[in-house]
Amino acid sequence: MYKVGITGGIGSGKSTVCKVFEVLGIPVFYADTAAKEMMTQDALLVEGVKLAFGNESYFEDGKLNNKHIADIVFNNEKALAQLNALVHPAVFRAFDAWEATIPSTVPYTLKEAAILFESGSYKFCDTTILVTAPYGIKIKRLIQRDGLTEEQIKARMDKQLSDGEKAKLADHFIVNDEQRSIIEQVLALHQQFLKSAEGFKSANP
Repeated sequence: MYKVGITGGIGSGKSTVCKVFEVLGIPVFYADTAAKEMMTQDALLVEGVKLAFGNESYFEDGKLNNKHIADIVFNNEKALAQLNALVHPAVFRAFDAWEATIPSTVPYTLKEAAILFESGSYKFCDTTILVTAPYGIKIKRLIQRDGLTEEQIKARMDKQLSDGEKAKLADHFIVNDEQRSIIEQVLALHQQFLKSAEGFKSANP
């Protein structure tokens, strides 16, 4: 099946864009949500986390000890990379299992991931979308949504690739600047993807 990856920095509004695609009948796999679920449901991942970060990574009831993990990986790039190396394969497995449930009548699927490019998962997509928004609008949205300070927001942004770096890898763009219509931009891409998916299906019967 034709796969479209979609990403964007925090505050870009990529979740809003995904909802428009869902209204059009396109299934969306939310990688970040899946990652949280896999941390307690994927046996291989749970075992790997315990080996890497200790049995105290989980409570007796099986729930993840978020504070324990955060204390280890916070400001420790090597530990964070180790955690990501465990989580990413589990998310790939979850995506494959999810995609297997999608009816063949669906033209294409969308994979939403905050670190689509950073994780390398964009390489497994047929095309990609980058959702962007002006810095000031991102800050305003995140202050309103999460109650964060600008300093906290900037610290989070600094841990991801910049829009400029992501743009070098992206195939399509949606600008969420509160001026241009999100719906019109999505509809235009949807038509492109329907044609691409049809060609993909013909080439891969």
